[in-house]
Amino acid sequence: MIAGHNASLDQRFMSLALTLGRRGLGNTWPNPSVGAVVVRHDGAEPVIVGRGWTQPGGRPHAETEALRRAGPAARGATLYVTLEPCSHHGKTPPCTDAIIAAGIARVVSAIEDPNAQVAGRGHALLRASGITVDVGVGAAEARRAHAGHIRSVCDHRPHISVKLAVSADEKAGFAGRKPAPITGEAARARVHLMRAMNDAVLVGIGTALADDPQLTCRLPGMANRSPVRVVLDTGLRLPATGALVRSARETPLWVIAGESASKAAEAALVARGVEVLRLPATDGRLDVAAVLRVLDDRRVTRLMVEGGPTVAAAFLAADLVDEAVLLRGPNPIGLDGIDALQAMPLTALTDSPRLRSRGIETIGEDTVETFERS
Repeated sequence: MIAGHNASLDQRFMSLALTLGRRGLGNTWPNPSVGAVVVRHDGAEPVIVGRGWTQPGGRPHAETEALRRAGPAARGATLYVTLEPCSHHGKTPPCTDAIIAAGIARVVSAIEDPNAQVAGRGHALLRASGITVDVGVGAAEARRAHAGHIRSVCDHRPHISVKLAVSADEKAGFAGRKPAPITGEAARARVHLMRAMNDAVLVGIGTALADDPQLTCRLPGMANRSPVRVVLDTGLRLPATGALVRSARETPLWVIAGESASKAAEAALVARGVEVLRLPATDGRLDVAAVLRVLDDRRVTRLMVEGGPTVAAAFLAADLVDEAVLLRGPNPIGLDGIDALQAMPLTALTDSPRLRSRGIETIGEDTVETFERS
């Protein structure tokens, strides 16, 4: 921090900006979901005069929203923003222009944008205009909040979160892939919130056939926050009568099939609003890295892998898990239940040198442990 600025106040307002930014997760792609706060520090106590977050579809940007709300009060104020303001002309003018025009005196930015079109240029332009710029407040949390954007820009794939629900004896379902009620209502609500915060949710055909899931966000008032549903279905076995297909016109459904799958089956799905994509298959399996290239081409930045054991194991084996959420229920299923990960122990995730636990919390009778790439 430069002299004269209160570090604890900076942390407090950046924390608010991060909270605002999280409102848009899953709803702003392909743009990052940024939060911004305009604060005046010229009185006895600081006063928030404008708040903003990236709007649905990625525009307007958070900074311009916060500045619009602040109006003339932005002159001489401090702008807290969770990601470096853009400095290039896209579908909207650069945020740096709006910040300079508004008369902002100081910008506190959590992290530099790795996008080559920005990459420090935004901060440099602001400094060249006489604005004080401090970078790094709330950086660790900002990197988590913008993980999808960072992964997309740096690795050309989505940020991948794997969700697993396991019984007390680490099983994922009854024998024969029959679904089992593992977690309680509060933990299931957490899963719905996770869906809302991702651009897309992915399952394999085994889960689609066994569970007949909807994969939507069914929290009150959040139906419009449902992600794109993606099904890996090499042989196009997804039934046209299932819950996923029946809702395809309301919530997008992408089915990724093998090149040799039935054209008639594709036509039946397309007629119901499903989008069918095709990739080469090897031994009846799609390559998950190729799947991610397709999703990246479609600008998906945050992907939730929700099932089942085969798909989760494939992402883990390919070292493509950035985050994992393990929900444990209180009751056992029994020795004949199916394992949470196909052909590998659960310790492949929980003891992975690539992942570290961020802690365990209790939700009702269940526990939720979150892991992140170390």
